[in-house]
Amino acid sequence: MARDDGESIDLFEPLIVSEDAPQRAALNDLALELAEKSAAFRAGLPDSIGAALADLVRSMNCYYSNLIEGHNTHPIDIERALAGDYSADPWKRDLQLEARAHITVQKWIDDGGLEEPPTAPASIIEIHRRFCELLPEDLLFVDDPETKERIPLVPGQFRERYVQVGSLIAPSPGAVPRFLERMHQAYARAGRIDSILAAACAHHRLLWVHPFMDGNGRVARLMSYAMLRKSLDTRGLWSVARGLARREADYKAHLQACDWDRRGDRDGRGTLSEAALASFIEFFLRVCVDQVEFMSMLMQADRLRDRITIWAEEEIRAGNLPPKSDIVLKAILYQGSLERGEVDTLLGMSERAARRITSALLKAGAITSESTRAPLRPAFPARYAERWMPGLCPQI
Repeated sequence: MARDDGESIDLFEPLIVSEDAPQRAALNDLALELAEKSAAFRAGLPDSIGAALADLVRSMNCYYSNLIEGHNTHPIDIERALAGDYSADPWKRDLQLEARAHITVQKWIDDGGLEEPPTAPASIIEIHRRFCELLPEDLLFVDDPETKERIPLVPGQFRERYVQVGSLIAPSPGAVPRFLERMHQAYARAGRIDSILAAACAHHRLLWVHPFMDGNGRVARLMSYAMLRKSLDTRGLWSVARGLARREADYKAHLQACDWDRRGDRDGRGTLSEAALASFIEFFLRVCVDQVEFMSMLMQADRLRDRITIWAEEEIRAGNLPPKSDIVLKAILYQGSLERGEVDTLLGMSERAARRITSALLKAGAITSESTRAPLRPAFPARYAERWMPGLCPQI
């Protein structure tokens, strides 16, 4: 049984910035701004467009979250992995499997898989278990920097060893359940504003507890993603991971600062610095706002349709798509979906000729359909993201 040294759970207080803190009013305003912008973005997207976008954002979230950990798997390689197309290079294949694991867990979250709130210890364990169970064997070990020992990583199992991350000495292994339970109690009944702030607070406090031998960063970001998805009803249309990866140095500096002890009587009443926590919350929420604004700009209906239509016209001229494919694609983008039987009427062509165009667009990945009889819907493949949604996907 893991040893519990009996540390006081006050060691990682405050768990949220107090109402009377000088920074609190500005943080509340920022949380409201994020809520309003996220709601406006969500409301402006047809459901079918939103569903297609959520699939792409899932790959982007995976790419950027893994990039923070030093694992660079391009979204196109991630897309190939989802189709079962793996690299012959063992390391690249391992990273593709890791990416597929991340996406599988996020889709499970998106589909309502979490039975308890994201901060519940059971949820944290389940996120880690589901992610690690899908990892290749080579990624299920942790190398001890001092002893050089290869320590096996057990999916969903709290660490049984003492750990130090930089200057932070994490709680004793047996104390992990106590700290996580306290964290969950602090955030479980949070109101609208507090639940948004808590996504940032819990992000750091989970990393401070460092419950697992490895995978804590991915679990923390998936947990925060799930918290924001619930409190803001984001529907997976945007993610903070892209912004955190683009400001990785600032992100890690803020997390490190949150490990600091309280600095004087004006720095809250907990053991850790309330000012540092407030600064991280502000950083985290501003990154969220930036990502919502970026996605809102990217998904402006007219501009998005124009970019995709221009791409289709170029593909037709290059002989990669049949003539009139752009008309079908534009109709699907305007309406959100199109019945297969309507394509021949739309184009004034025979049913057979219409089927040829539909098949070509499906093969190209520009549209999708759940079955041979289901409506045609838009798709946003990662391989077209650079043209269709510039800036979202890293260039090859």
